[in-house]
Amino acid sequence: MPDSILLRGTLDLLILKVLILGPMNGFEITRAIEDRSDGSLDVEDSALYQALHRMEERQLLEAEWGVSDKNRRARYYRVTRAGRARLREESQRWASSAKTVLRILGEVAR
Repeated sequence: MPDSILLRGTLDLLILKVLILGPMNGFEITRAIEDRSDGSLDVEDSALYQALHRMEERQLLEAEWGVSDKNRRARYYRVTRAGRARLREESQRWASSAKTVLRILGEVAR
């Protein structure tokens, strides 16, 4: 079952992480996130494109039109310098939060 609650809180971070690999269109971003989560995370198109638009407005991403593997016009996104900085900051914050939650869960399980 896809974990959409986790995804809602981390979608921007996941997008930045997969785009570090290089420019991708929306379909490729979705596939990369779903593949790396072994299918545990299901990215809805509407959520993805809202996030991409928001991140582009915040200058975390840049986009340009190109041609997909299927010879269709597609918008390709890449991470900006500000996006790389945000990825570092949010990754550290997320890792710290996850450690805290795991520590609490470990205490509860005892």
